[in-house]
Amino acid sequence: MNLKKAFTLTLALAMAASLGACGGSTSSESSSQPASSEAASSEAASSEAASSEAASTETGSLAKIKEAGKIVMCTNLAFPPFEYIGSDGKGAGVDIDISQEIAKDLGVELEIVDMNFDLIIDSLKAGKADFSAAGMTVKPERLEQVDFSTEYVTSAQYVIVQAGSEITTDNLDGLTIGVQESTTGDIYATDEIQAKEVMRYKSGVDAGAALAAGKLDAVIIDQLPAESIAANSNGKLEVLPEALTEESYAIAVKKGNQELLDAINATLERLISEGKIDEYVTKHMTEAA
Repeated sequence: MNLKKAFTLTLALAMAASLGACGGSTSSESSSQPASSEAASSEAASSEAASSEAASTETGSLAKIKEAGKIVMCTNLAFPPFEYIGSDGKGAGVDIDISQEIAKDLGVELEIVDMNFDLIIDSLKAGKADFSAAGMTVKPERLEQVDFSTEYVTSAQYVIVQAGSEITTDNLDGLTIGVQESTTGDIYATDEIQAKEVMRYKSGVDAGAALAAGKLDAVIIDQLPAESIAANSNGKLEVLPEALTEESYAIAVKKGNQELLDAINATLERLISEGKIDEYVTKHMTEAA
């Protein structure tokens, strides 16, 4: 009888110990689970922050621009009245004035990088500039590579010919046409006209000089640059009255840089509402002449 009681007591103690161990294991597992979840959450947050910071750095965020104290704009300073080299040897034009206002609104200095027009989009994609204002027409193939701002000027392609020429917009086929390389004038002359030859120049001014020298039959370029080139030709050139196309200019930024695009749009909308862009056009049509 005493042996049976002793056995029963021993069994009871063993079961209690077993339950206690099980309870301890459950308690330990339960308390470690939130810690593991918290660590995973913290790791995910750190990863997201790092990704966000990397994306911000890659696209050239406003914070980065303000930290540098400058914003870099690339253009081609051979497209008057939108961009040209002024009498002081510095960049001038409608787009330069707009860009100065963008920099002022951001509280930074403007740095202008002059380059061939055909290099601009690749420079933006490579992060060599923050934006481009270059009398650039919004076109589907360009939208695949960069993002565009609000359109701020409506333009068209026009034909420049030698004064007194019998050439019209209806008989451009078979002619030697001059254009500024990679512009919409180049695209139009290549795709829409059966030209004898399309001669590509680094600037519209160079194309105009070749036309005045008798090396070309006509030049196709945007309306205001066409008028500026003709006005500076000492009467040798004239612009045909009929437009070939209609198009609009906008400012380009690296694809995905929405923060900078929003800031640029805010400046453009202010300038448009104040009538400033029309003032810039009038001013530089005179000064570039």
